[in-house]
Amino acid sequence: MPLLCMSKPLDSEKGVVAVRFVEIEAEEAGQRVDNYLLRLCKGVPKSHIYRAIRSGQVRVNKGRVSSEYRLEAGDVLRVPPMRLPQADAPRPVPPAVFPIVFEDRDILVIDKPEGVAVHGGSGVSFGVIEQLRAARPEERVLELAHRLDRDTSGLLVIAKSRKALVRLHDMFREGVVRKYYQALVTGDWVNDRQHLREPLLRWMTASGERRVRVDPEGKPSHTIVNLLKRFGRYSLVEADLRTGRTHQIRVHLANAGFPLVGDDKYGSDEVREHFSRLGFKRMFLHAGRVEMAHPVSGELLELEAPLPAECLAIMKILEKAE
Repeated sequence: MPLLCMSKPLDSEKGVVAVRFVEIEAEEAGQRVDNYLLRLCKGVPKSHIYRAIRSGQVRVNKGRVSSEYRLEAGDVLRVPPMRLPQADAPRPVPPAVFPIVFEDRDILVIDKPEGVAVHGGSGVSFGVIEQLRAARPEERVLELAHRLDRDTSGLLVIAKSRKALVRLHDMFREGVVRKYYQALVTGDWVNDRQHLREPLLRWMTASGERRVRVDPEGKPSHTIVNLLKRFGRYSLVEADLRTGRTHQIRVHLANAGFPLVGDDKYGSDEVREHFSRLGFKRMFLHAGRVEMAHPVSGELLELEAPLPAECLAIMKILEKAE
């Protein structure tokens, strides 16, 4: 495994490298400092990098920064000593190939399976992005443009150039990327079209688990819900995201009284167990459609990923039960 954080030879006994100072070039500007370090220091555990940032060992222009700081051209980044795995250690990330919906020199859009995290961390050693990098070592840039929950399937946009990455981050932040999700909810959805605008606040449980709730102190959030099909006690809806908050669809629908089938955080245990007995053992949330301008060419892209086979199968069971 390459050891990329070195300015001096590696201490083979301790596996630690010396301090390094890196000047940020123009094409590298716009990246978050944590993402830059994860790419620079391949093989260093993610927890070590975040610990170094929090403790002030990572500095930009001699000052402390947060993990969300976006690097600018000319910034001088202090990279502290990092503990690396031994050079003969087995490769920790298995390469993987995912269904490709669209690809050119600047972006890659895949159909992410349910149950796969988009990146390592929070108890997950690796995710989609790490597996893609392992499968495509020749790619200079492979970076997530946005996130999907581990239990959500569907369209995931990945940047293959620095120019595309910076523009995509701006586009998602500005809300000009239209994302449509299909969700099976508990309950008979009434309105053909309904706007949900409750503010959402992130919080942590006593065990350190991240959660979200509707709260007046939260960030403005907007989901448009369109009815697609009724199945008696359940409904298939389309969620049109106008903001991109953590767990937004799941919390908005649960707060409205229509929790997602299979949602282990905001849904019903009884419903989840019922569907598990029917052979459906996941959360029914699928990022099925994205409409966006190409971040470099400006061309309009309308991309779709069909519902997974297990989602189609459970819908047939519900149709027969009506």
